[in-house]
Amino acid sequence: MFRRAFALVVVVAAVSGLQAADRPEITFTDGKIFPESLTSAKNGTVYFGSLGQDSVYRATAKEEKASVWIQPKSNGLMTVLGVFADEPAGTLWVCASATGGRGGTPVVGETALKAFNLKDASFKASYPFPNGGLCNDIAVAKDGTVYATDTTGARVLRLKKGASAFDPWAADAMLLATVDGVALLADGNVYVNSVGQGTLLRIPVKADGSAGAITKLETSRPLMQPDGMRSVGNKTMLLVEGAGRLDEVTISGDKAEIKVLRDGLTGPTAVTVTGGMAYVAEARLNFRNDPKLREQDPGPFRALGFPYKAPK
Repeated sequence: MFRRAFALVVVVAAVSGLQAADRPEITFTDGKIFPESLTSAKNGTVYFGSLGQDSVYRATAKEEKASVWIQPKSNGLMTVLGVFADEPAGTLWVCASATGGRGGTPVVGETALKAFNLKDASFKASYPFPNGGLCNDIAVAKDGTVYATDTTGARVLRLKKGASAFDPWAADAMLLATVDGVALLADGNVYVNSVGQGTLLRIPVKADGSAGAITKLETSRPLMQPDGMRSVGNKTMLLVEGAGRLDEVTISGDKAEIKVLRDGLTGPTAVTVTGGMAYVAEARLNFRNDPKLREQDPGPFRALGFPYKAPK
């Protein structure tokens, strides 16, 4: 009898864990979220950067609906784009950017990478971007070095572990124009894309940590508005295209093989993998950026989950 009861408990626990890990959809407790970025932890928790609310939302592994976790505009949060869960450091990195400055309008706020405690959302530190810019996305190397893209500044910044300020690591007015997503692979190189140019690029990390010559990779097919991407294997990344696709990208030398996993998505901007699922954020930024659509209700936002087994 005991064995049967124990077996039943194990089965129930396994099924419950499977259901939590296999959420086909994560929605939000509020409207007008515009979830531009997302990241996840190994325990299945998913974090969202809310461009619409200047805040961060969170859904634990057992939740199908994300709620506010870091309050709107707290500690200088505004124009929230990239988020990245750095579990070894116990840090959630969050991109915040200043607004205004065009057409003579005053600049409001500060462009910086914010660090929050990954467990309790308490504020840890803020690292301003030298000379401003637009903090878009983040990747962290095994040694704790943080890389952040500056979309309007056409550069990638570096924050060494323990440092108090960013280094202007790599810059190129042409190749890195509208630089967006960033990821690192087992080869130690930094990979970025340009959302405006539809390109994928590799930036080597030299022995002394400095950036090597930037290489534009040859993709097996054209990319349309490449955005967020995350490394999922030694040579593989997942990448979303604003045109509505989720791709698996495999790097081989100077070439990148693009495999479409999903098509027909609505304004995807970011992807993360946890619990055997790839989650894609549908930001629907056209309802925010297009003056003709701003007064319309964008409807409920969501992140869609697709079963995915990452390659080694």
